[in-house]
Amino acid sequence: SSSSSSTPNVPPPSSASKYEIAPPLRTLRDCKPVPLGKGEYIDTMISDIVVEIDKKDFVPMDGNTSAAYVAYANTEVSFIYPISPATSMGEAMDTFSAAGKTNCISHQTVRVEVMQSEGGAAGAVHGALTAGALSSTFTASQGLLLMIPNMYLIAGELMPCVMHVSARTLAKQALCIYNDHSDVMAVRQTGWALLCSNSPQEVMDLALVSHLATVKARVPVLHFFDGNRTSHSIQKIHRIPYEDMEQLIRLDLIDENLRRVALNPNIPSARGTGQRPDIFFQS
Repeated sequence: SSSSSSTPNVPPPSSASKYEIAPPLRTLRDCKPVPLGKGEYIDTMISDIVVEIDKKDFVPMDGNTSAAYVAYANTEVSFIYPISPATSMGEAMDTFSAAGKTNCISHQTVRVEVMQSEGGAAGAVHGALTAGALSSTFTASQGLLLMIPNMYLIAGELMPCVMHVSARTLAKQALCIYNDHSDVMAVRQTGWALLCSNSPQEVMDLALVSHLATVKARVPVLHFFDGNRTSHSIQKIHRIPYEDMEQLIRLDLIDENLRRVALNPNIPSARGTGQRPDIFFQS
């Protein structure tokens, strides 16, 4: 038949399990790039794409390093402040920057700045986004609570941003540095999308999903995972090469959804105005 002749090299499903399926017909290398904006991009909506994994891309990595590895590729400036168990994400960003590693957006070294509190880090992220630079930060527990005021602003102003959080319990009757989700549950009302990972491999994968989705949707994403249990758990995972990430990054959407709406003295615009309720509640 015509269907069998079009896929002669695809073996039939094994009779061992009715849930077993034939291998995909195409790989990422077989997909024709689509010209968009300033470059060419792979259509990520094609359902039968599978990325060929090189054995050298399997490496031992913990959750925090996975998040920082992806964040660095999708960030232009990062503002950090240490708090357990998220500290090593900021350390990894600073290490990559000091080593001269370049991102996938502009092929430049990411500028990493250590602030004096988590509130300052969130304020600096908001300022960078307002100026049109992709920014990210990392935190946990009480640090996340200090970021809440700026989280409302970032979400309300439809700014693409990703925050990676190693979820940790809040200080209540006593201080505890181990994990629960009381910090993340306290920011559900801020307007950020929440995405959760439960292993270092998921952290790698969903971190990239977070950065791609926020640029497309103009909704900030809080990507979180269990502090200590996932953040410091070392597993052998597939490290997504920066060359593959670069094919998925939409520079045209970064221009459209971030740069174009940034503050620019040559194109004045009003920001942070006061509104009466008849206008405010239309948003």
